[in-house]
Amino acid sequence: MATRTAAQHRARSKAEYDAFLAGCPSRKLLDRISDKWVTLVLCALGGGAHQPGGEALAGPRPMRYSELSRRLAGVSQKMLTQTLRSLERDGLLTRTVTPTVPVTVTYELTDLGLSLHRAVRVIKDWAQTYMDEVLVHREVYDARDA
Repeated sequence: MATRTAAQHRARSKAEYDAFLAGCPSRKLLDRISDKWVTLVLCALGGGAHQPGGEALAGPRPMRYSELSRRLAGVSQKMLTQTLRSLERDGLLTRTVTPTVPVTVTYELTDLGLSLHRAVRVIKDWAQTYMDEVLVHREVYDARDA
């Protein structure tokens, strides 16, 4: 039996990923990236402000923890910290500590994070665009069952 290199083993495993299977590791990743705080952190760091046509007003830029906290209204300190750590662990953002007084910590998307940002930004923009329509459908549905 021929031995495989690590790269060949990874390529074979990658071809076998199927999120419809219960034991597929991509399910955990899908669970992580479908979290609202992950989506909003990625959009904030990736330049989450867009014009109605979808054109970005500001591109990706590093942000300090306090900036992210202000931008993500309603996120708790614990949840933001957990989200940032998980994104760093997955290689989607980098955390840079600058030895100043006080210490400055910034977060910035990696290339991998930027690629995911492009996907989740579309979903965030879709939600904002179609929220009124969804609310109407909910009202109709709820009235039907009342």
